Amino acid sequence: MTICSSEEIIDEFELLTRDARRVQQDTLRKILELNGHAEYLNRFNLGTRTDSKSFKSCIPLCVHSDIESYIQRIADGDDSLVLTGKPITSLSVSSGTTQGKPKFLPFNDELLESTIQIFRTSYAFRNREYPIGNGKALQFVYGSKQVFTHGGILATTATTNLYRSRRFKEAMKDIMSQCCSPDEVIFGSDFHQSLYCHLLCGLIYSDEVQFVFSPFAHSLVHAFHTLEEVWEDLCADIRDGVLSKRVTTPSIRQAVSKILRPNPELASSIYNKCQNLSNWYGVIPTLWPNAKYVYGIMTGSMETYLKKLRHYAGHLPLMSADYGASEGWVGSNVNPTLPPEEVAYAVLPNIAYFEFIPLEKPKGEEMENSSSIHYIESEPVGLTEVEVGKIYEVVITNFAGLYRYRLGDIVKIAGFHNSTPELQFICRRSLVLSINIDKNTEKDLQLAVEEAEKLLAAEKLEVVDFTSLVDRSSDPGHYVIFWELSSDSASEDVLSGCANSMDLAFVDAGYVGSRKIKTIGALELRVLRKGTFGQVMDHYLSLGGAVSQFKTPRFVSQSNSKVLQILSRNVTQSYFSTAY
Repeated sequence: MTICSSEEIIDEFELLTRDARRVQQDTLRKILELNGHAEYLNRFNLGTRTDSKSFKSCIPLCVHSDIESYIQRIADGDDSLVLTGKPITSLSVSSGTTQGKPKFLPFNDELLESTIQIFRTSYAFRNREYPIGNGKALQFVYGSKQVFTHGGILATTATTNLYRSRRFKEAMKDIMSQCCSPDEVIFGSDFHQSLYCHLLCGLIYSDEVQFVFSPFAHSLVHAFHTLEEVWEDLCADIRDGVLSKRVTTPSIRQAVSKILRPNPELASSIYNKCQNLSNWYGVIPTLWPNAKYVYGIMTGSMETYLKKLRHYAGHLPLMSADYGASEGWVGSNVNPTLPPEEVAYAVLPNIAYFEFIPLEKPKGEEMENSSSIHYIESEPVGLTEVEVGKIYEVVITNFAGLYRYRLGDIVKIAGFHNSTPELQFICRRSLVLSINIDKNTEKDLQLAVEEAEKLLAAEKLEVVDFTSLVDRSSDPGHYVIFWELSSDSASEDVLSGCANSMDLAFVDAGYVGSRKIKTIGALELRVLRKGTFGQVMDHYLSLGGAVSQFKTPRFVSQSNSKVLQILSRNVTQSYFSTAY
């Protein structure tokens, strides 16, 4: 792609956003014309109407549990028009969960095309500020296992659905985002081997790397932390032209060996540069001198990793990637010079039909954490009807069979780009536990506790009450679950088993993957003295609350110092999981 074509993409974006209201109406009409015969829509008697007023009056707001049975039928092989006007042939596995199980979401060609549009748009704006030439991207990207459902439908992560697509890979080549590593590395079954080879391939093509990318900031930090440990082995591989024995997967060895040649000069250069670094500060521009920036999702729970990532990036700018979810994309970062902490995403009005539920904090809770508030909701408003400074929950209707689907994301309107809003991501509405890409809700926590409680039954014990927190005081962070038990007679073996049981009961793909590669530490069970949660309730009552309205908080943030003090001074025993 040339600078000229980048400008053409920007011109197209400017045109789209000048009359976002009209584009939204056209987008809804196209969605309903394509999918109007779907069983789900027919259930609500929408008929052939495609206007927004009829659509909103007939089709209710929904969450995943409302459509789970329809998606399950698709997974089981029902090829009728369940959710869309043509059968769904692929499913994405969300990184979140529902009822303790990974969520399936429909994936189709239209979602692929919207992904390409989002990526092209943000690339064009980045390229205007930080032009890059012909080259490659050092990408720390990992495909997941591709499985087929009972009905023969491919089910994998959204990232894997993209990177297995020839159309997507060609589009990435057009915007000079071609990965240094061969597909065998991306789709390798062993994360550690793939990461090692990503680093190796990146060093082989070090002069060609234009930018560094991973979907999430924590993956970037983990990659360069690994580099600190394996740099001498990487130098040896490049010097001798022989791949380390740590890489045992035949397909990865074969693919990487094709591009690995003895290069003592390059190996010596890398070795000297690494030796001369001060605590690895600025390692990215040192080893990849033509890189212009570091790119990935850096908002929300990823902000924790910015300090370390800036250390590795040195003078290179950090840019937060686009805003979306497994359900579909929402907006592009069209202001790439803004630091990640200030980034806002301009909604592309033609990739889906968007609504926004106005959220108002109840009086007395204005200062509470956004994810723990029971908001007062108003009727959803359209894309161009939102107001600057106000907060909303995002509702999406896409081309892949989601209609008025609540994303569960809380956003703030930072401003407008022409007539389309720019959104700042605040938090997940129902999220309780999250360290990096893991997403576990109150329901997931409850199911984990219930699973572990089965081990207490033999000792005639039960959990009186429980809560949780994310402990980031050590690296990596880990989940802490607090239990108050009906008796203090539980044996150490049983309680250790309970810690393991809860650790394994969180089946969210982001959590399981992070535990396996140790970017999330071992779950910790802390047992409390009897009466501890009574003290917590007393604290809330002292603030003016009523007993009839009191609910034990299932998650305690680090800012809730008083409740943390109550919990901490009442801990009698602590058990770390050994499940992973």
